[in-house]
Amino acid sequence: MGTKAERQVARALVAAYHEARLADLIEHVAEELDRYRAGQVDAYAVDETVHHYHRASQELWKFCWSGGLGANIEIVARTLEQLAEDGQTVDWWERIPPRKTQ
Repeated sequence: MGTKAERQVARALVAAYHEARLADLIEHVAEELDRYRAGQVDAYAVDETVHHYHRASQELWKFCWSGGLGANIEIVARTLEQLAEDGQTVDWWERIPPRKTQ
């Protein structure tokens, strides 16, 4: 485990990442609401998008915070740094498969 300052830096990195990815997910909902207001989709499509957002945001939260704020936060921060170095991103929306309709 790193120093207190290193943990604070890691926590800030993970928090900034979490907020930025939440904003990406919210944009999907906003776009669907715009389509609804334009009469392009019905309320059920918006509802499905909201459910998808919820599931994706849960997965994002688990990735960022489920291990607590100890050594795990440093592991997550290192993972984020490695992804950035490799030019990789995680599309949290696409990671979640659509719900199966019955």
